[in-house]
Amino acid sequence: MATFLYRLGRFAFRRRRYVALVWVALLALAGFGAASAATATSSSFSIPGTEAQRAFDLLKERNPNVRADGATARIVFKAPAGQKMADQANKAAVEKTVAGLKAGSDQVAAVTDPFKANAVSDSGKGPIAYVQVSYKVNAMELTDDTRDALKKSGDEAKKAGLTVEIGGDALQAMPEQGAGEIIGVIIAGVVLVITFGSLVAAGLPLLTALIGVGIGISTITALANVLDLGTTTGTLAMMIGLAVGIDYALFIVSRYRAELAEGREREEAAGRAVGTAGSAVVFAGLTVVIALVGLAVVNIPMLTKMGAAAAGTVVIAVLIALTLIPALLGFAGKRVLGRKARKAYEQGDRAAEGKANMGTRWASFVLRKPVWVLLVGVLGLGAIALPASSLQMGLPDDGSQPTSTTQRRAYDTLSEGFGPGFNGPLMVVVDGKDSTNPRAAADKTVDAIKKLPDAGPVLPPLFNKDNGNNTATITVIPKSKPSSTQTEDLVHSIRDTNASIKAETGAKLLVTGSTAMNIDFSQKMNDALLPYLALVVGLAFLLLMVVFRSVLVPLKAALGFLLSVVAALGAVVAVFQWGWLGSLFGVQQTGPIMSMMPIFMVGVVFGLAMDYEVFLVTRMREAYVHGERPGQAIVTGFKHGARVVTAAAVIMIAVFSGFIGSSEQMIKMIGFGLAIAVFFDAFVVRMAIVPAVLALLGAKAWWLPRWLERVLPNVDVEGEGLRKQEAELDSDGDPDGRRELARV
Repeated sequence: MATFLYRLGRFAFRRRRYVALVWVALLALAGFGAASAATATSSSFSIPGTEAQRAFDLLKERNPNVRADGATARIVFKAPAGQKMADQANKAAVEKTVAGLKAGSDQVAAVTDPFKANAVSDSGKGPIAYVQVSYKVNAMELTDDTRDALKKSGDEAKKAGLTVEIGGDALQAMPEQGAGEIIGVIIAGVVLVITFGSLVAAGLPLLTALIGVGIGISTITALANVLDLGTTTGTLAMMIGLAVGIDYALFIVSRYRAELAEGREREEAAGRAVGTAGSAVVFAGLTVVIALVGLAVVNIPMLTKMGAAAAGTVVIAVLIALTLIPALLGFAGKRVLGRKARKAYEQGDRAAEGKANMGTRWASFVLRKPVWVLLVGVLGLGAIALPASSLQMGLPDDGSQPTSTTQRRAYDTLSEGFGPGFNGPLMVVVDGKDSTNPRAAADKTVDAIKKLPDAGPVLPPLFNKDNGNNTATITVIPKSKPSSTQTEDLVHSIRDTNASIKAETGAKLLVTGSTAMNIDFSQKMNDALLPYLALVVGLAFLLLMVVFRSVLVPLKAALGFLLSVVAALGAVVAVFQWGWLGSLFGVQQTGPIMSMMPIFMVGVVFGLAMDYEVFLVTRMREAYVHGERPGQAIVTGFKHGARVVTAAAVIMIAVFSGFIGSSEQMIKMIGFGLAIAVFFDAFVVRMAIVPAVLALLGAKAWWLPRWLERVLPNVDVEGEGLRKQEAELDSDGDPDGRRELARV
């Protein structure tokens, strides 16, 4: 592989104008496709194999005129103490709001009158009423005019002296890109300038990363409607594409500068940078692709598409690093070096090559104290990981919103007037198609649910009158809040009554609704975590075994990754579930951890962690193969790789930390979790635990059974084939060995 990539790098360097033109053309083509494509709507969300999804599908089949997944809104009114909602002025204001909502948008399916639907409560701290609005489309398909009409619906009621708040998913706006990416790019530029000491060298990774992300996101936008990708698919692709795009370009440019420092000509240096560091980039990219495509194991179409789209962006980032970077290095000339390095290169001064740096000093310290470094690193991360044993998963609702939002105030007001479970009603679907008396079956179901200890009010069943009267929906209000374990137990208890109802009446019952869907989603994510881990870590283990030609190094890489991820989950639980240091990170409401968080962290952090592992340890492997002692190889690896890996990690931490300031609890949690995970993995695992373990193992770290060595393909990531061929050419009278090597 090193020989092929060496030739590719030299070709891109020589034909830089054509290579650059091809990438610019691809960017323009993708941009044209995105601009001419129809505006994307949200992708259809489904959770195959769950009871909640089967119930939704049944309702859609039996009553296709009603969308079970349509957006909803609740306009909550609260009158001053001492008044009643039925007072003439208050009632007139509410009824005027109802009339305005019915006429406000053609996307409105139904609006309930609280005085006719028993949606008024005069108990608690004040009279409270709510208007339920159902829409014909889901939240992402609502137009801006519809949302504006909803927001203005309570203005007249406010003038009448009522407090008005609006809840529900109808206010869920289309996802917008915040300032996190911009902040990350700015910090990335600063870090790159400090790392390289050259504006040109710092600009190359940023430029190529933005080109790669531009092509990837534009392609996703162009294909969004055709492949049902929706509006949120590009978010993960942008985050990962920006991260790996900067990382991979950083690795190539860094190796190119190192080759120049060794006295090689620019074209030769470009070929060698792509042949060696480029090989590491290829395998690092493969591990990321495995992690992202592996999301298909969860069997949730939305996650599968998000993973595949992000994996495509990673492939683009790898191709850009292997071709566009050497081409741009050709345009950059010697300006890719800082002033001092440029002067030394022009004078042929290689004194700086053997000079110690912070990486060599740190590696030397670890070699002197490997046991202590290993113990401190493992025990420290182990202690931070302890809270992960109390992990509770769920999906955020309006109750997790900041108290400053109208959604949260509406949530709290409804809980105050109607009980905490009112914000998470359950929808029980009674399928009476095989029953001789569907109405009797529905009535028996109501009676059975009322006897359950955690069930609150149970509303009368509603039948599909236009489609056979054989399917009923029963709304159940839990006594506890939606995210509580009591409500989860109630869902399971209702489902447990299915056997007895079916035996008596022949009807089947299914529990759905947003609360039941969240419970099923969390359970599905929890069940998929171990298979996903086994698949991703197992395939990556085999891949790293091929790269490093070792059994213990890939094993150490996988165990170190698991340690950093569990520690990061422990930190997330401590901050967002327990509330430790919550005020420091702007956490206003503690609660269950988002269900997608563990798998999301595994996929994203695993890919980035393997980037650092491959690049850092590949340099050690290269030094060891070229004759250095195991301990000296560790120092050499840190000399050339520590600064680059540190810069890459700081950039990623900055990018992810930019999302912690978001008002959305879910985004805040993702930003914090990914930032702390990268910190643990890069600076504790890769920079401390990895060299400590390698120091203790010595030459055994690179042990591979002979039978396995014969079976595994030799991909030559460290460029040993290049060095051997160069040595042969040198002995044949070509002192540089460059002209013939280029033809190999």
